[in-house]
Amino acid sequence: EYGTGIKLYTMHEYWLVCPTHVLFRFNRAACVRPHCFLCTLTYKRPPQWWRYLPLMENAVTQVDAFLAPSRFTKNQHHQMGLNVPIVHLPYFVPSVEASSPTAEQAEGEATGQEPYFLFVGRLEKIKGLQTLIPVFRQYHKAQLLIAGRGRYESRLRKLAEGCVNIRFLGHLSQQQLQTLFRRAVAVIVPSICFEVFAQVIIEAFRQRTPAIVRNLGGMPEIIAESGGGFVYDRTEELMAAMDLLLAEPSRRRRLGLLGYHAYQQKWTAEAHLRCYFALIREIAETKGRSLA
Repeated sequence: EYGTGIKLYTMHEYWLVCPTHVLFRFNRAACVRPHCFLCTLTYKRPPQWWRYLPLMENAVTQVDAFLAPSRFTKNQHHQMGLNVPIVHLPYFVPSVEASSPTAEQAEGEATGQEPYFLFVGRLEKIKGLQTLIPVFRQYHKAQLLIAGRGRYESRLRKLAEGCVNIRFLGHLSQQQLQTLFRRAVAVIVPSICFEVFAQVIIEAFRQRTPAIVRNLGGMPEIIAESGGGFVYDRTEELMAAMDLLLAEPSRRRRLGLLGYHAYQQKWTAEAHLRCYFALIREIAETKGRSLA
């Protein structure tokens, strides 16, 4: 209730409708039927009694607009009973040099390095890397490179023991990541939670690299809007997508270029800020306020 300025709230997660923030029921699977009290205890957190009072319902009326990075997130909040004005406003990633490799570099990458698929992100259960490792135990046509750290790392390393085509790279600099993105056959995003957006997909597009994503949460929207990759439900579909990109480099380049063009149009800082300030102007005009 403080202040009289325009108030916006970005839905970076599901805190408004989920005591654990992530809609990952019992720390096992994406939540499709809430059991909030028992689920909170599973996460070893005390019950949030205030959620059973009208406090939230009254407080959200003070916000002029809620910003949802994906349409899925917007719909999910509405379906879970949050009756507030929600505006779809995607995330962005800053522009970086996305130049294509020279012919000499391309030849060296094609002949001097085994092809690889890339996972980038926090090593946590909800990110689903544990579902990829068994796939690459039987898939020997390419490597799986893993960039990131997290609390689930020791469990994942144990799961990958003895698998020579799986490599953990740890925390990497942005410059190192950009090189990895550009040279990867594709980025794989196997999250088993309702990702709000999954910025790693557009980070790959920024380097003209396609993405293969699980058909869950806000991720399929990015593929549908860009044409820059594949969506999968089953392991067989994931492996078929990998096979296709390995067998047809021209298809890989074409999908990567589609992703890059979509990134330039939709997910740069400039595109985001245009929509952001347009929304502020619209709200100000509705309230009869001046932005001067």
